[in-house]
Amino acid sequence: MKLYYAKGTISIAVAIALHEAGLDFEPMRLDFRAGEQTGAAYLAINPKGRVPTLVTDTSILTETGAILDFIADTTPQAGLRPTDPLKAAKMREAMYYIASTMHVNHAHKMRGHRWADQQSSFDDMKAKSVQTMTDSADYVENHILTGPFVLGETLSLADAYLFVACNWLEGDGVDVAKFPKIAAFVQAMRARPSVERVIADNMI
Repeated sequence: MKLYYAKGTISIAVAIALHEAGLDFEPMRLDFRAGEQTGAAYLAINPKGRVPTLVTDTSILTETGAILDFIADTTPQAGLRPTDPLKAAKMREAMYYIASTMHVNHAHKMRGHRWADQQSSFDDMKAKSVQTMTDSADYVENHILTGPFVLGETLSLADAYLFVACNWLEGDGVDVAKFPKIAAFVQAMRARPSVERVIADNMI
């Protein structure tokens, strides 16, 4: 398998999950500053011009949540998705929040062109992102983290997703010291071999 990713982006959640599942893959780094994600070669693979993209022997998969589900489906022995329906739903509840709200809040800081055309709009969105990301951190702190991980003591797909999003907080102007659960969660994740590997590979 090949994983197309960009450093520090949500695509690193897929790399973490692949390592947790014990799956081999070839990392294919894209340089966003050089615009490789919108070049013809990559658009032929993923016409969205975004990451992640996972290329398997038989298919091309996009969208972080879908790829994470694929990893869990193909390696049930890794236990990355709970078998209990309610716990699995709580895991996805956290993932959908990160995808639909927290990630969008973060994107407003640097990618205002997705929603507006005027520089004044970009400036306003960038300034607002400090508040919206702080609000997201508050929600994660008080409503998503139930223990060391999202589901308490057990690691799941949601933790790979959340770890990457939490790594954006400081750069987005959030005072992480105000959120001790998040700080403890990040430390717990950094102690895992999967995260140590992506850090060693300069992916995050």
